[in-house]
Amino acid sequence: MANVLTLEETAAYLRVHSSTIYRMLKRQQLPAFKVGSDWRFNVESLDRWLIAAENGFNVAASSAEAKGPLRNSHQPRTR
Repeated sequence: MANVLTLEETAAYLRVHSSTIYRMLKRQQLPAFKVGSDWRFNVESLDRWLIAAENGFNVAASSAEAKGPLRNSHQPRTR
């Protein structure tokens, strides 16, 4: 198996529908990164995420794998 998966491969790997993957990405609940406009998933990161989820830890994506810069919650959103 390749070290990096596409969105469809990740959905199959996790045995969920691709729309579930998109929803979790929107909520920043999966470790992922973008190549152009396409999402990619590192298998080792997914495995660590799964182990944490199985052990009851909060499994939000780590900041190293987040989908953009984090903002301070006290700062207003800019549009």
